[in-house]
Amino acid sequence: MSSDYQKIKVHFVYDIKHDGRYKARLVAGGHLTEPDKEEAYSGVVSLKSLRLAFLAGELNGLRSMVGDFGNAYLESYTREKVYFIAGPEFGELEGHTMVIVKALYGLRTSGARFHEKLSDTLRNEGFTPSFSDPDLWIRDAGDCYEYV
Repeated sequence: MSSDYQKIKVHFVYDIKHDGRYKARLVAGGHLTEPDKEEAYSGVVSLKSLRLAFLAGELNGLRSMVGDFGNAYLESYTREKVYFIAGPEFGELEGHTMVIVKALYGLRTSGARFHEKLSDTLRNEGFTPSFSDPDLWIRDAGDCYEYV
């Protein structure tokens, strides 16, 4: 493995969802990597901005909707150069070197990578970040503004 890459540990987290389905998630030991403050930022909309968006929607008779991103981090790629050696839980791949290319829970920059991916997608859909809160996105829908 190239000296640019850093070896980390990974582990599986298992859970049973409220509807009885099983869930497994591979979590990286990103705490073993060097922190990079420029790369690790991932914003969150402020509570004040969220309240104002709901108020604007209510005053204009708009419907509010909520959503969630399933496996959000897996939608983006990591820039961290990390790898791990597969353990027995990987079956016949045990002992193989696995290079991590997708953002995983536990990597320091996964949140920032997903934030970039989401920002690009929202821009492609015609949204722009608001001036007061860059994590509140706005789109002119003609007779009203839509907020994300």
